[in-house]
Amino acid sequence: MGRQVKIVTDNRRARHEYTIIETYEAGIALTGTEVKSLRSGKANIQDSYARIENGELILHDMHISPYEQGNRFNHEPRRPRRLLMHRYEIQRLYGKVREKGLTLIPLKVYFNERGRAKVELALAKGKRLYDKREAIAARDAQREIAKAFRERQKF
Repeated sequence: MGRQVKIVTDNRRARHEYTIIETYEAGIALTGTEVKSLRSGKANIQDSYARIENGELILHDMHISPYEQGNRFNHEPRRPRRLLMHRYEIQRLYGKVREKGLTLIPLKVYFNERGRAKVELALAKGKRLYDKREAIAARDAQREIAKAFRERQKF
């Protein structure tokens, strides 16, 4: 009997502010106190982003709260963290990000079945204000259609 996937934090705002093109799974290099803090669900990826620097994938502005019992071994809450992906995947991402003006946004942080901390990264393009309005209008229209359909089903 295996463990289930445990989602630590989710970036719901990213889906509103960006058009998601592709998603990737990446491991994350953490210290011991960071893992303990993540297991207790104390993380925030709201304003974070990933960047490729010197051939490495680095996650910036992810906040992991200090661990209560961490004493002097505690970590810096907003330190840049290295993401673990195969070199060829990083090179492919680098080409896409540099070429098309896309950005790498973390969508969620979770522990997989094996208990490893993972980050779901999205290759995304920022939405303009009118795109956001269109998305909201489309969502409202879908809601109205579903409501009308449910009303018809009653009779």
